[in-house]
Amino acid sequence: MEQLPHLIAVVGPTASGKSDFAVKLALSKNGEIISADSRQIYRGLDIGTGKITREEMRGVPHYMLDIKNPGESFSVVEYVEMVLSIISDVLARGKTPILCGGTGQYIYAVLYNQSFPKVLANENLRKELEQKSTDELFAMLEKKDPTRAQSIDKHNKVRLIRALEILSELSEVPKQENPSPRFSFHIYNLNPSNEIIKERIIKRVEKRLHDGMLEEIQKVLALNLSTTELARCGIEYVELGKYFRDDCSLNEATQSLISKIYHYAKRQKTWNKKYFPEAEIVEIKN
Repeated sequence: MEQLPHLIAVVGPTASGKSDFAVKLALSKNGEIISADSRQIYRGLDIGTGKITREEMRGVPHYMLDIKNPGESFSVVEYVEMVLSIISDVLARGKTPILCGGTGQYIYAVLYNQSFPKVLANENLRKELEQKSTDELFAMLEKKDPTRAQSIDKHNKVRLIRALEILSELSEVPKQENPSPRFSFHIYNLNPSNEIIKERIIKRVEKRLHDGMLEEIQKVLALNLSTTELARCGIEYVELGKYFRDDCSLNEATQSLISKIYHYAKRQKTWNKKYFPEAEIVEIKN
């Protein structure tokens, strides 16, 4: 049997230290890093998304950062196509590809052969669905495709709208039956306790506010993105955006942001445990 090419993946919830862990791995294993973060693909979303800096990269090449403008859509299919090409290049140069990021769906889609529905964006439908709450969208999906509803993040408005968009054209999201691996791989799953995550999130938000996150968010809001387009940018831009719209005080927006990031991190932990059961668990102590 032909041996599959080997790569490494680093997963974990937000604030678990994935970027630093991956850089240390790359330095020890002659590696190059491919970002698997659905928000860090956007130019200008640096502070709010915690994008790694040149200094923090420590000379390790990084890919899949700053490839789109905020507001532009980007599918899992596009991600996989671009990343498979990068992986081929990295391997051809005798280097080790290291996938690193919090968007587990991106990593899973690279590691395993899957078929993805090729449904174009339906802007009219998206505008209609944007007016609904996540609870309403999830109820619609549950009614149309209960199986898909079981596997989706019911708090993720972007994913819910995309699933309903696919259903509007195909009537059913194609089922994935035991997809075969594209690579041999080793996955590291960073696993801080919920208490450590909460503490890190609070410190991270405070630091980002100090570093100019509010100014960055103002620039993004000036682009007049739709609700869904802003949601793709991340929780920070949605929650702190409420402060600029006079919907709440800065303190209220900040506390809401911390709470939502924390709950998102817990959902990431659950997702990673389910979809990467073979991963090596890396306990984070502080």
